[in-house]
Amino acid sequence: MRLATYNIEWFANLFDRNDALIVDDSWSGRHDVTKAQQVEAVAKVLTALDADAVMIVEAPNTGRTQNTIRALERFVRAFDLRTREAVMGFANETHQELAMLYDPDRLTARHDPQGPPTGKKGSGEAPRFDGTFRIDLDVDATEDIVRFSKPPIELAVRTRSGTELRILGAHLKSKYPHGAETRDEEIQISISNRRKQLAQAIWLRARLERHLEAGENVILMGDLNDGPGLDQFEHLFGRSSVEILLEAGLYDPNAVKSRQLRPGPLPTTARFQLPEKGRYLQALLDYIMISPGLRERQPSWRIWHPFDDVECWQMPELRNALLTASDHFPVSLDIDI
Repeated sequence: MRLATYNIEWFANLFDRNDALIVDDSWSGRHDVTKAQQVEAVAKVLTALDADAVMIVEAPNTGRTQNTIRALERFVRAFDLRTREAVMGFANETHQELAMLYDPDRLTARHDPQGPPTGKKGSGEAPRFDGTFRIDLDVDATEDIVRFSKPPIELAVRTRSGTELRILGAHLKSKYPHGAETRDEEIQISISNRRKQLAQAIWLRARLERHLEAGENVILMGDLNDGPGLDQFEHLFGRSSVEILLEAGLYDPNAVKSRQLRPGPLPTTARFQLPEKGRYLQALLDYIMISPGLRERQPSWRIWHPFDDVECWQMPELRNALLTASDHFPVSLDIDI
């Protein structure tokens, strides 16, 4: 079975207020890419992936007139993709939802959130992901009140062969200092964002640990917006969000490699243009982490990078589609479940 995670940049912009797909020459949210070009590119990438289930990060919006599941299912019908059903978790206000497309002939999936719901006062016991978490990060003796702007999706999954899984999809807080106008503001916002992200990672780890303690097969996938050594503020807190999640007992070979003292060339899953510097920044942000029992199921990871993956490089149509569709590239896991 193949599972994948894919952050599709500004996927929501490809649908109108009634979730009809927009295929025209107007600009998408991607730089210098039309909606028609991005729609075609996303379809080509999903077709090439041919996954049994795909966690869509930055999925289309759910709002007053829009519905994420309706939009996704219309998209897959338009291109005759076999992942013809969709499931989502808690809607959010960012126009970047978390949802999973899947092939119902291969597995079933339902949103199954765990943990107690909370009011505004919150809880220190890792509540449900649409709640409020109270935590002291032990760096300034100040309690943090944390909410997810994009609550993780928590799914109960059963494969056709009968394997039961807990699949969690996440899009953690970005550390980028959006809105900063001075160097001091950039530092202040960066530190604040990192605090929030680390608190979200600790909250997520607590939920993962409970599933592992119950003996369940667990997979965490998505855009964690972090990795060891990605910015100069990490030393203030001692570890990255990725390291916090790995401490739960999960495994991802790309994440493990990034923690090594001298890792050599690192794998990357995202490529961002830096116009003012005339170059691109590449980073490892997207992961598929699995629980110990699943490591015995012959897992094989692949980053669908247009330049680093030989097959993607040798197929110009796929290579160009990957570059056009998003600033992130899919990560897939082939595993015997």
